[in-house]
Amino acid sequence: MQISILLAQQIAQLFLILIMGYAVVKAGLLKASDSRVLSVVMVYLVTPCVIINAFQIDDTPEIRKGLLYSMAIAAAIHVVLLVLSALLSRPLKLDAVEQVNVIYSNAAALVIPLVKALMGDAYVIYSCAFIIVQLVLLWTHASSLLQGSSALDWKKVLTNINMIAIAAGALLYWFRVVLPAPLQNTMSTVGNMMGPMGMLLAGMAIAEKPLREVFCTRRNYLPTVLRLVVCPLVVLVLLWVCHASSWVADGKNILMTVYLAAITPACATVTSMAQLYDRDAAHSSALYVLTTLLSIVSMPIMIGLFDLLL
Repeated sequence: MQISILLAQQIAQLFLILIMGYAVVKAGLLKASDSRVLSVVMVYLVTPCVIINAFQIDDTPEIRKGLLYSMAIAAAIHVVLLVLSALLSRPLKLDAVEQVNVIYSNAAALVIPLVKALMGDAYVIYSCAFIIVQLVLLWTHASSLLQGSSALDWKKVLTNINMIAIAAGALLYWFRVVLPAPLQNTMSTVGNMMGPMGMLLAGMAIAEKPLREVFCTRRNYLPTVLRLVVCPLVVLVLLWVCHASSWVADGKNILMTVYLAAITPACATVTSMAQLYDRDAAHSSALYVLTTLLSIVSMPIMIGLFDLLL
């Protein structure tokens, strides 16, 4: 339960930063559209620095085994989420935007700073496994679902800056190339901006949309409950039944980094994709806002249950 309390404290700190982002827009100092500048910095500078730096670790058999383990668990979790969404979409009448928001979490922006704060830099590489799997699926499955076709834009998958950073980091790790200390320290400093910047962006996005509309639209709560409660509980039960934490050494801690990525709010990238493919971006934005706010309560509870069961 201690890890749950620590998580609540970390999320509370990030929530205060979210309020700052909300306040600067509401005070008229910035426009919500100005967040695009921060988004570019986040996507093209901060996240790649975090990913590459995560691979700058000692190469040991335990770490290699942990990486394969975390990758397999991440893939299995996504399969479960895809199946669950497919089963529920017809009876609950979930449209494409709702399905994608239920399946894909905001792991890339939120989980790395939380893992660093809760468990240390050594565990960041395991959370990257979840991000790798999700990035591939975002630009394949999610893209196809939002377009309403089975066509895949492999160019976007392979040229995504985060995929390039993952490939570069993996190559450096594989060939045991250690970057110079000044470069590592620079990337680490830039990477530390990830959590604060992500929550500033969330706060600015929330300020753009009337909170009354977000909270008073009853339909918004169905995908939100699925993303924050139903999916995390289904995944947790399956991990418990399979005794997944006992498969490798330090399995519980590695598993927690992956599970933490799976229970974050709806993915911010989905709203941008909804705009790109002429879907209901306003609805997607509302789900992002609502899940982000309610995750302040849901995530510590889910991690508390994880800690108790596993």
